[in-house]
Amino acid sequence: MNSFWIILFHTYINKLKTKSFIITTLLTVLIVLALTNLNNIIDIFDKDGGKENIAVLDETGQLYEPFKKQVKLINKDIKLSPFEGSVDNAEKAVEEGRYQGIVLLAMNEENLPLATYKAMSIADSSMFTDLNTSLQQVKTMLAASQIQLTAAQLEKLYEPVSFEKIALEKNAKTEEELNQARGLVYVLLFIIYFSVIMYANMIAMEVATEKSSRVMEILISSVSPIKQMFAKIIGIGMLSLTQLAVFLSVGYFSFKQNMESLKEGFMGVYGFGDIPFETILYAVIFFILGYFLYATLAAFLGSLVSRIEDVQQMITPMTLLVVAGFMIAMFGLGKPDASFITVTSFIPFFTPMIMFLRVGMLTIPIWEALLGIAILVATITILAIFGARVYRGGVLMYGQSNSFKDIKKALQLTKKE
Repeated sequence: MNSFWIILFHTYINKLKTKSFIITTLLTVLIVLALTNLNNIIDIFDKDGGKENIAVLDETGQLYEPFKKQVKLINKDIKLSPFEGSVDNAEKAVEEGRYQGIVLLAMNEENLPLATYKAMSIADSSMFTDLNTSLQQVKTMLAASQIQLTAAQLEKLYEPVSFEKIALEKNAKTEEELNQARGLVYVLLFIIYFSVIMYANMIAMEVATEKSSRVMEILISSVSPIKQMFAKIIGIGMLSLTQLAVFLSVGYFSFKQNMESLKEGFMGVYGFGDIPFETILYAVIFFILGYFLYATLAAFLGSLVSRIEDVQQMITPMTLLVVAGFMIAMFGLGKPDASFITVTSFIPFFTPMIMFLRVGMLTIPIWEALLGIAILVATITILAIFGARVYRGGVLMYGQSNSFKDIKKALQLTKKE
């Protein structure tokens, strides 16, 4: 058993010291810090404190004030300024950077407002939409006055219809809880997706590298291939947990420092300040099971190739399975109770992401979650037994890889031992 622990910690320590691991960790930490300090970073680069300065040329002499009032109600970051001068002078002011754009206000033949917006670039569609919506409100008020609608009648006309959603299922999540769960599950799905792909690939590359350097010939004389396989899987699993612990610790403390500003934005809308314990527990369980499922698959696929260049070709089908599961989960964010999502959540290679999606967004019977976990454990066990047999013969195979035909050769070599 000592040889198992030696390989396990050798794999862990060696990968921990590599430049690629250190650089990847540092870059990801910087990204986490940037995301949790996004508001502060935006403030640094915003010379006008986030304000969009727009010049307004009002040819009518009566539209500017109501237009300004509506803009202020819709977007406080848009600052309107009356411009005294010609259109050519206004355009020149925009070119010089004194204004982000200009709005030309006029009346049509029906005495209703029309406008033209000019800027160096019209790529900022959100600001244009806010300006357009504001002018539409002004037009509505003027049209209402022309047909002699009172303010009370106009308010009644545009009063939102009452349309309430009520879930009849016992303990079903409210709409607010669903929105919070959707954002949280979205982020955690990305973590599971990228982690599984990155660390499973790392295992396949590790096995292929040792085979290509003929180190494997020395190892198998003293340590059984099965011990090697599981030592590498657990060693890189520990590496993944170490890296995730760093990311989550940095993200947590940075989030705590910027909690107030973040709660007003994305984090607050999607409920990241109040994460349910059950969701975190399921995320950890499905992450670990998903890792072992794909890591076992990657280890024996990596044992079939003799050159590092062949690794990506061999593990491409496995990568496509992960991508398919992720794409189904993205569809499920909008319709988590669809029959298609329910069925695919019990397909082992999709379960880590899709069953987690369901337990995060729906109130499903606990037996369904436990069944998904049991299916994963059973699949990992079967895959481990079969994978160990393939790995034992695969590490003895050299020469050009012939894709999945080599699995049969590996099994034949295992029987001969």
